[in-house]
Amino acid sequence: MTTPEPQSPSPQPSAPVSKDRVYRSPAGIAGGVLVLALALWLGIDALVAGEGNTRWKALAALVFLVPLVAAYTVRPAVFANEDRLRVRNPFRVIVLPWAEVESFRSAYSNEVFAEDGAKYQLWSIPVSLRGRKKAARQEDRRAAGDTGRRRGGLFGGPGQLGSAAAVTDGPVRAQGDKTMDELRELWEARKDAAGSKGDVTVRWAYEIVVPVLAGAVALAVLLGVG
Repeated sequence: MTTPEPQSPSPQPSAPVSKDRVYRSPAGIAGGVLVLALALWLGIDALVAGEGNTRWKALAALVFLVPLVAAYTVRPAVFANEDRLRVRNPFRVIVLPWAEVESFRSAYSNEVFAEDGAKYQLWSIPVSLRGRKKAARQEDRRAAGDTGRRRGGLFGGPGQLGSAAAVTDGPVRAQGDKTMDELRELWEARKDAAGSKGDVTVRWAYEIVVPVLAGAVALAVLLGVG
């Protein structure tokens, strides 16, 4: 008589990991790519055609400038999911579980405040005063248009009122302010969740800091010796 072998428990499906919402600055990336292309073109030309210390100066300048420009233009990003906010700034990466976020603030820059009082700037979500003025003008025009439609409805029939209501769908906002609204909504929804607890971590981006410092020192020495 054979004894049936014990059945191993079937693996439990892992909880789905929510995808990050990624916020970056298209204008910053485009500008950074152009500056990097120009720097590489000039630097490579100096490396090929330069003589004496010119080649070494060009190499040191590239080691200094390329990561520095990339750090301020291409690198910055904000990643948000249901558990935490990850801020990738030029020289640091900050991870804030939603439970550790105290508030978001927007003035001349967009910032997130942690519960311990620390402030972190959101480099990839710039404040555009021009965008805010443009949004304000659009909102004024829309409000004036809605008022005109409502007056038309008063004298021209109920259909005009329905049309005006359909057009009104919230105030016009600048893109950066819309992004901050999304982050606030996600924070409000998830700050008390069990998976949103933890410690704030800050990591220096040594892959950026080290070459920038090395390039700066080398360039200073080369310029000093002529």
